[in-house]
Amino acid sequence: MNLDDLERDYRAALTGYVLQRTEGPLRVGYEIGRRSVVAGVSMLALSRIHHEVFRGLLADTRAAETDGLVAAASEFFLEVLATFHMTHGLAGDRG
Repeated sequence: MNLDDLERDYRAALTGYVLQRTEGPLRVGYEIGRRSVVAGVSMLALSRIHHEVFRGLLADTRAAETDGLVAAASEFFLEVLATFHMTHGLAGDRG
């Protein structure tokens, strides 16, 4: 899996989720996480991608909309990480 392609897909899906807060972009986020696990992409690489995409979105967000962006980005990132969580036998861990 090419990290540039992964970042492009991640940016599109996170942006879509921030704008719409619908299930479709969350499903794409989950799929990005699943593909990353299969391809051996590390959680650190995925975290870096999330940070870069989030930082770009934050720079383009009005102060009054920041809380909503932070909440949406967090929800999305948790969905992306769900496969990593399950793969490491932590499915029942909520912390």
